[in-house]
Amino acid sequence: MTDKATPVRRKAPPRKGRPAPPSAPSAPPAPTQRYRLRSGSAIVPRESVSGRALSMVIAIMAFLACLAVGAVTVVAGTAERWQNDVAREVTIQIRPSDPAEMDEAVRQASRLVLGFEGVARVTALDEASSARLLEPWLGQDLDLSQLPVPKLLIVSIAEGARPDFGAIRAALAEQVPGAVLDDHRAWLERLTRMAWAMIGFGVGILALVLGATVLTVVFATRGAMAGSGDIIEVLHLVGAEPGFIARQFQRHFLVLGLRGAVAGGLLAIVIFATLGVWTTSSRATPEGDQIAALFGTFVLGWPGYAGIFAVATAVAFLTAATSRITVLAHIGELEVYARRR
Repeated sequence: MTDKATPVRRKAPPRKGRPAPPSAPSAPPAPTQRYRLRSGSAIVPRESVSGRALSMVIAIMAFLACLAVGAVTVVAGTAERWQNDVAREVTIQIRPSDPAEMDEAVRQASRLVLGFEGVARVTALDEASSARLLEPWLGQDLDLSQLPVPKLLIVSIAEGARPDFGAIRAALAEQVPGAVLDDHRAWLERLTRMAWAMIGFGVGILALVLGATVLTVVFATRGAMAGSGDIIEVLHLVGAEPGFIARQFQRHFLVLGLRGAVAGGLLAIVIFATLGVWTTSSRATPEGDQIAALFGTFVLGWPGYAGIFAVATAVAFLTAATSRITVLAHIGELEVYARRR
């Protein structure tokens, strides 16, 4: 019996060009990496003529807003100082008469007023002080002996005291002929109304400037989106989230807003510092004294500088927020248009 050999099966060599067996599908990329832009690229051009122009416009708007805030701070401080000054001092005016009678009237009025509770002291202005007060209207080198100038007494009120001005006025009218007490209440009320009107005007200017800034950023953002419209549509079609696209514009306009706001705020601080130095150095002149009496020394103090910093910061972040809202609204319009198609 003959043994038959079992045939050995050989593997057929793989044919050339045969595709490899399919492997398991790889995991999709993470969402944070799917829409990452290449290094050095951006949806919005970082440096352009329109960007520099917008930064300059924001600087002007921030400067005007900071000026409004500084002016409101100065006027509010001046109004408060007026109230404090009136609460501390009143004046007595004695009409001119014979010099001997005038001196006696001054002494009698001083003794009478010092007898009331709450009066700290009485100071009579000399001729030099009176001439200094009249210098802005009548010029220098005045000879008051040739003019019927009334005598003025400055009555200082003790801290926290409230004298009875009505009783003082009645006593002067009875015992010192020609003496009139002026507590400056009517003048203070008029100046206070004017101060509040100026504060309201400044707040209105601030609101208008911020509104104009918002409109400017809206138009600038729409212009930037028009220049990058194809990129935005492609990113939106491939599934990029609206927040990702909006962040690109938000960063760009935040940088522009910070540049403009810092420049405008610093310029406003320089203006107020210059005015403060000028008013301080001009205190010895009649014009400087009158300006200081009406508006103070233009020293902002920490509330004014804090207000300027707050306004500059608000302008910068308002620019970024406006840009973001505008981009999101535009993407929403694209989605509505795509659904209608």
